[in-house]
Amino acid sequence: MKKDIQIPEVKNVYIAIVNEYNDIYKTHDWNAYIINDKEVDLEMVLIVTSGYSKDKTTSIFRKKLDKLPKKSYAKIELMQEDLFELNNTFKVSFFEGNTMFDKTYLFRKNTINLKALQPVPLMEVKGVLVK
Repeated sequence: MKKDIQIPEVKNVYIAIVNEYNDIYKTHDWNAYIINDKEVDLEMVLIVTSGYSKDKTTSIFRKKLDKLPKKSYAKIELMQEDLFELNNTFKVSFFEGNTMFDKTYLFRKNTINLKALQPVPLMEVKGVLVK
């Protein structure tokens, strides 16, 4: 039965962790974003994030977006720097038309840092990107 289920490959949807200046608090904050670089809107986007290591596990954070328009992005959450010592997963599910897509994005421990910054699609900023 399970072998008969077709799960399509997710393309042009990314997760980025971006270091941004916060005008209100005058600090540099790390924020997680989901990026839709497709030519179609994504509907019913569900994001479940958590961090883990051999000794520690964070609580689970959930976010729902009714719609993520084509060629756009949305903030998922503010990330504390203490989390970068952990593996951070972002499990993303969404509908494109009548088809459900699902993908897990993994930021391995200590890979989110200023030295790892690269250009982020659509956002015109630099960040740590997982495709």
